[in-house]
Amino acid sequence: MNQLKLKTIIIDDEPLARELIQNYVERVPVLSLVGSYASAQDAVREVVSGEIDLIFLDINMPCVGGIELAQITPRSTRIIYVTAYEQYALQAFAANALDYLLKPVAFADFMRAVNRGVEWKKMSDALEHNGALVKDVIVVKSDYKTVQIALDSILYVEGRRDYVTFVLDREPFSIVSLVNLKKLEGVLPVERFMRVHRSYIVNLSKLTVVDRARIVFGETFIPVSDAYKEKFSEYLRTHSVAGGPVAFEGAQ
Repeated sequence: MNQLKLKTIIIDDEPLARELIQNYVERVPVLSLVGSYASAQDAVREVVSGEIDLIFLDINMPCVGGIELAQITPRSTRIIYVTAYEQYALQAFAANALDYLLKPVAFADFMRAVNRGVEWKKMSDALEHNGALVKDVIVVKSDYKTVQIALDSILYVEGRRDYVTFVLDREPFSIVSLVNLKKLEGVLPVERFMRVHRSYIVNLSKLTVVDRARIVFGETFIPVSDAYKEKFSEYLRTHSVAGGPVAFEGAQ
């Protein structure tokens, strides 16, 4: 059995910060360093190749910043932002971030982010092995069968311990699969799905009514918890016609 390896690149215009992350990467056997770059322009060929698993990416860089680079990064590549500025966190997670590390980066925080990357890669590979997440479809195991689910049929996903229920807008209306919600979150396309509660991921394209701290799907109310309300509020603000601020009390 082949050992899992995550192809990794580093992009940071600060030499010392770049060297520190490179030192960390070289200490972790699961990471395979492909390249280290001082600018987004130098790294763009590797970024768009689709061959890279993880990018350790600075946000504030001349010419092209980390948030802009994320716009051309393939969905199969996960970004771990490395920055000195806390205020970019919301933008970073909206731009497909797997994690967000503050400089100077402690090794323990680095390993937390790497472990998230490993879990994402394992889940992604497992689903790919079953033909999953191809274009607009995800394939999961359900009741000893392989089931194909169209992404646009999913209203929301409810997690309970080690299994999830996909709630759909068409027959069979619900599908139960033995998969962890956190792992599933790392595989579903972030531009279409958002975690809003420890137990729920919602399909953003299916939102029709938001009532206070709840998302309404027919007679079902999905709570938006405090941990996710800022990110969800930002999504509502940027997608509202008025474009004004959106604020509500989070659910526990």
